[in-house]
Amino acid sequence: MYRYDSYDQAIVDARVEEFRDQTQRRLTGALTEDQFKPLRLMNGLYLQLHAYMLRVAIPYGTLSGKQMRKLGEIAGKYDKGYGHFTTRQNLQYNWIKLADAPDILAELATVEMHAIQTSGNCIRNISSDQYAGVSADEVADPRPWAELLRQWSSFHPEFTYLPRKFKICVIASDDDRAAMRLHDIGLKLVERDGVVGAEVYAGGGMGRTPMVAPLIRDFVAEDEIISYLEACLRVYNRYGRRDNKYKARIKILVHEIGVEEYKRQVEDEFAHMRELGLNPPVEELARIRAFFAAPAYESGLSDEIDRSNRAFALWVDRQVAAHKAPGYAIVNISLKPIDGIPGDASAEQIGLVADLAEAYSFDELRVTHAQNLVLPHVKKADLFAVWQKLVAAGLAEANLDLITDIIACPGLDYCALANARSIPLAQKIAARFAAAERQAEIGELKLKISGCINACGHHHAGHIGILGVDRRGVENFQLLLGGSGAEDASLGQITGPGFSEDGVVDAIEKVTDIYLAERESGERFLDTYRRIGMKPFKEAIYG
Repeated sequence: MYRYDSYDQAIVDARVEEFRDQTQRRLTGALTEDQFKPLRLMNGLYLQLHAYMLRVAIPYGTLSGKQMRKLGEIAGKYDKGYGHFTTRQNLQYNWIKLADAPDILAELATVEMHAIQTSGNCIRNISSDQYAGVSADEVADPRPWAELLRQWSSFHPEFTYLPRKFKICVIASDDDRAAMRLHDIGLKLVERDGVVGAEVYAGGGMGRTPMVAPLIRDFVAEDEIISYLEACLRVYNRYGRRDNKYKARIKILVHEIGVEEYKRQVEDEFAHMRELGLNPPVEELARIRAFFAAPAYESGLSDEIDRSNRAFALWVDRQVAAHKAPGYAIVNISLKPIDGIPGDASAEQIGLVADLAEAYSFDELRVTHAQNLVLPHVKKADLFAVWQKLVAAGLAEANLDLITDIIACPGLDYCALANARSIPLAQKIAARFAAAERQAEIGELKLKISGCINACGHHHAGHIGILGVDRRGVENFQLLLGGSGAEDASLGQITGPGFSEDGVVDAIEKVTDIYLAERESGERFLDTYRRIGMKPFKEAIYG
């Protein structure tokens, strides 16, 4: 993984001291809240319903055991003993005291971490595939490009005050595990005639007006990707709406002027950018790539797994994915226990995962956009030992991509923007479908909950999505069907009138019953929905 050089460290250290001074001036009253707000947001500090929330950047979801351990230590020292992993592959602390914020940032800086550009109208955390570098179906490891984009976008003077926040994703596989087409810009690395480059998608996103990003260029050679993205951002920065924050995202611009006109303007700008020589030298990408070289895998390892323990075998079947190196496996760690809060992990659990990364996964782990964790390099011979430690820590739930593997935002329990609570609803749904046999019978079903229209829970992209709204002071939940954030990206459609909290749980049960009755051999829920349409589900829900 990437390691800071002296410039990286100096930048982060300087930002900590700058923010320490700003915080002190706020505490003494020298700065008003209105004056302080843009300064704290530049450092990932939000004011929520009950306390400050700090969002820590985890670039492209990759971190070391040492970094993970520090996140656990901070959770125990400055929060209420836990952290919340988000759909941006970041981590949030929900109970921060303002006076402690500079000290937290200083501690993060000791392990090459920060909270810069995790908020504000700038380019946010670059996201990527949690299986990057270990999946056999990749064209190339996308993380070096994600890291190059991180460096390019950090403190970029032209893109620090965009019309609205901006999110970029990089993948390199036909299987989209990162919801690439639901980003403002998505890059898919491809190979054409022996040359690596990228397909470029622009204008995706969720929120109030969800859109799937269209393809705007089918190939940009890797040595021109930065210039092409500069062109994309320049057109958006020039014409993006600043008069209405609800229409300020790039998706609105692409929609209003049309894909072809946006492409034309980007190509004109790209021609100009090529003359400026802004692409980084090839030596810089080579320097970054060296940090992502494959670890020293052992050769001659067996691919056999002892499946005599039934509970272990079930966990392997659900949580373990194929690795490109013989004798190794990818371990998915669920942060979705039946009675838990999706994405939450205690300080002790965070520390335990750090230990596992160091002992069993070449000191590396990943955060997924589905609010789970990954150990990317585990010997198959070590799987049983890893599983035992996860069981002891309450982290061995075998529910990856099942109905209880729920994505949920913090909702009205924490967020000042929310209209409804997401967490209690997620817990009720998980309890209703808790039986392992029932989850297995239903199979792959991605359920996602947002407590407001901002869609931090990705409800538009759920096979089943739930949006919490306010109906005359009462929490109400809209049900959506048919969304996907994968390579077959689609947006869920609202079934009809909303429900109470208990009512939407009942409605989900009716939806799954129809699916089980109507599905054909090998069909997922999403496949059946797309084949038979909304009508049978709607009749069951409202009939």
